[in-house]
Amino acid sequence: MSTPYKRLNKDEAVVLLVDHQAGLISLVQDFTPNEFKNNVLALADCAKFFGLPTILTTSFEKGPNGPMVPELKELFPDAPYIPRPGQINAWDNEDFVRAVKATGRRQLIIAGVVTDVCVAFPTLSALAEGFEVFVVTDASGTFDKTVQQAAWARMSAAGAHLLNWFAVACELQVDWRNDIEGLGNLLSQRLPNYRNLMNSYAAVSKG
Repeated sequence: MSTPYKRLNKDEAVVLLVDHQAGLISLVQDFTPNEFKNNVLALADCAKFFGLPTILTTSFEKGPNGPMVPELKELFPDAPYIPRPGQINAWDNEDFVRAVKATGRRQLIIAGVVTDVCVAFPTLSALAEGFEVFVVTDASGTFDKTVQQAAWARMSAAGAHLLNWFAVACELQVDWRNDIEGLGNLLSQRLPNYRNLMNSYAAVSKG
């Protein structure tokens, strides 16, 4: 049974960055370290560019999971930040759920570490409560490709939408004419090949 196409809407979406912590990130093996960091920061850039509410959370950060990576805290100094004392599933933490519901938004864009636990558990919980959940596949990481694929399959079967950060950006943009220079600059910072495209565009425009 196919799932109807649900479009992301910048007026209805909130970004959830779950457990991108210094210790946990060392477990990510389905992307290279540089690639994964770039993808996570690209998603964060999208949240800033489109003015999306963003919520940060960590799990047991005083233990081996470690603190949230500093770049995210620096990018969102005023965002709700929920350091969960122990709950593995972020949706089991009342402060986190309260922060999500306080936005009044029903589309959840979620990414985190690790995909099969820190992303999958709150995704499944939110879906059960009627939220639309969009999992950012390349800004979420885990132990290996086998675990990755199993986690994606589990969430997809439950009704989650799987897409990468570039698709998130394009779906929120809707029309290139809305701000091609602004979005083009964002994409150029995170995709070297896109920088070539924008340079070509700039040369033609000036000509």
